[in-house]
Amino acid sequence: MNKFFKVVVFVFLTCTGAQSQQLRPVQSLYMFDLLLINPAYAGSQVQLSATSIYRNQWVNLEGAPQTFTASMQSSLLNNRMGLGLVLGKDVLGVHENYNIFASYAYKIPMYGGASLSMGLQAGFDLIQSDFTRTTVPTASGASGAPGSSDPYYLATSAANPNFGMGLFYTNRVFYAGISVPYILENDIIQDVESGQLTTESVKNTRNYYVHGGTTFQTDPNFKILASTLVRFQDGAPLSFDVNALGVIKETVGLGMGYRLVEGLIFMFELKVNENFHVGYAYDKTVSTIGRVSSGSHEIMLNYRIKIQRWHQGLECPSYF
Repeated sequence: MNKFFKVVVFVFLTCTGAQSQQLRPVQSLYMFDLLLINPAYAGSQVQLSATSIYRNQWVNLEGAPQTFTASMQSSLLNNRMGLGLVLGKDVLGVHENYNIFASYAYKIPMYGGASLSMGLQAGFDLIQSDFTRTTVPTASGASGAPGSSDPYYLATSAANPNFGMGLFYTNRVFYAGISVPYILENDIIQDVESGQLTTESVKNTRNYYVHGGTTFQTDPNFKILASTLVRFQDGAPLSFDVNALGVIKETVGLGMGYRLVEGLIFMFELKVNENFHVGYAYDKTVSTIGRVSSGSHEIMLNYRIKIQRWHQGLECPSYF
């Protein structure tokens, strides 16, 4: 299988409708950084929190997706508003997507320590596609020539602005949210060949997220965190995750999850101290891709700190 064909396969797997739509990547450890899917989550951890997640998907498969995200968020004005920032990089074959989005959330206090947040985000994506790195197929079925030798195979780039919104409700034992993080349906790959030969553009279609979670305290030293994420996309099948994480003495978490079609998720989370958290997830692929890949890996690092000037007298939740 030549490299060009692999690129086509991956674009097909991550797009719906003959390379006309793109699914945004979602990490298996999303529940530790909900700002990635909902701008209304900004400031929900109260203290200043910075999180980075690296995902290496479908290991051993050339050109497979890799995703890196880094976020920062904090509450302000006595926890009445939250600000957040998300940076991301997605690599898929010859395609690279860099993005930056800023978030704002306004919080409405409710009875019993609950709150309802309304959030907005805005930013842009920078899409780069280097088709000179592909292999040009030949009529004879041979391995072909490098794309750099064909004048129709070019390197392209496009910068697209976007914005989104969301709602997030939380109390001491439960949270729920709904969001549309990217509302504009931009063309993200255009005119990949020059002259009279062109290919159909890939469109960034709208995604809808519904997510929720709860805590079950079984005894003073053990609790269970259950969460789910449902993803809708215009013209694409429904997708969802369900997860359960057991936390021992507010320090060590072990859990499992299931993602529709793709397979099982095994998770680990460790609270090193009051400031540092680390996490790891392994996805066991049960689809046909599992025949050529050993699965997917994720690593998470989180640093959080309470700034007295901003957060004095405020309770900071451990998870949500």
